Amino acid sequence: MALNKKTVDDINVKGRRVLVRCDFNVPLKAGEITDDTRIRAALPTIQKLIADGGKVILCSHLGKVKNGPNEGESLAPVAKRLSEKLGKEVTFVADYNVTGEAATKAVEAMNEGDVVLLQNTRFRGEEETKNGEAFSKELADLADDYVCDAFGSSHRAHASVAGVTKFITAKGGSNVVGYLMQKEIDFLGNAVENPVRPFVAILGGAKVADKLNVINNLLEKCDTLIIGGGMSYTFQKAMGYEIGTSLCDDSKLDYCKEMLEKAKSMGKEILLPLDAVTIAEFPDPIDAPVECITYDTENMPADREGCDIGPKTVALFSEKVKTAKTVLWNGPMGLFENPALAVGTEAVAKALAETDATTIIGGGDSAAAVNQMGFADKMSHISTGGGASLEFLEGKELPGVYAADDK
Repeated sequence: MALNKKTVDDINVKGRRVLVRCDFNVPLKAGEITDDTRIRAALPTIQKLIADGGKVILCSHLGKVKNGPNEGESLAPVAKRLSEKLGKEVTFVADYNVTGEAATKAVEAMNEGDVVLLQNTRFRGEEETKNGEAFSKELADLADDYVCDAFGSSHRAHASVAGVTKFITAKGGSNVVGYLMQKEIDFLGNAVENPVRPFVAILGGAKVADKLNVINNLLEKCDTLIIGGGMSYTFQKAMGYEIGTSLCDDSKLDYCKEMLEKAKSMGKEILLPLDAVTIAEFPDPIDAPVECITYDTENMPADREGCDIGPKTVALFSEKVKTAKTVLWNGPMGLFENPALAVGTEAVAKALAETDATTIIGGGDSAAAVNQMGFADKMSHISTGGGASLEFLEGKELPGVYAADDK
């Protein structure tokens, strides 16, 4: 997947209006941003465009916006945090119409190096999510060039991600990717297409169904595939083991058998847990104290649920990571939101932090776990897009990447 796309380094933006699609979908609590990782990730591209004399117009979605525009999902807190991070005022267009008269006036008043942030693109409802022509054109009318730097949204063919590019092209402008997008393409693309071997891929999380095509695609590329988390129990049941009340997708048992056979026929290794940390019933709330008993895979009782990998598995997985030159990790090893059931996920994170291999974290819960456990600065790359990185690893074409101009 060597994607040779034009980047912000390939265009001259001096005096030009540049629309940048960022991923400012940050967690909010009572109107305050609780984690600004995504804002910080966008800064290099924004700073480059400011330094080059562009008029920088930022747009993003926030939340799912199910009940129409509302202040709880306004990008106002993002504008405030961005102003602090950039050390200059970011003009926020609070208009729920996103591209209306207020936006037009704010853009008209811009000088070189100024920054404007538009309101939440999802406030336009289906016009955004169904890639509406009118909204795509309105966004393009505000700008001369377009930069996609929202990897976390690049798998969605939305107006602000893909639709806008057609109208920018029609007016003779450039569609390029930002530094964050380029980094994602480089790390994920190289990991899958041209990894330094041995290449170990670790998949976790709850559902096999979410990762069906990823398992299949990664088996073709990696040397060892480690499977932990809730999805491992479907594999274990497919192999004839008792899994108690653990998560299982019975409709995928044949698929799991097929993958185990495929690995064998290709000379690839699939590693599954040797033991499990079990609980009698699910904690409520999720982080409540819970009594844990560890069982070997072949001795799992019928009335307990596996919710983390045990010490034997931790040793096996950690040892395998030590021998790798490239490691890709997507999905936790257990119910890591509960301290008693976070041991396996933390151990895998620690093993990645201590290796000299190129380590790539595929967004979502794995990224949250690595950040939460304080290992983020020890990883080579942490993807900002859970769903997007999964689709990328499946070998799918991402609309936000595909729409950028080729070099």
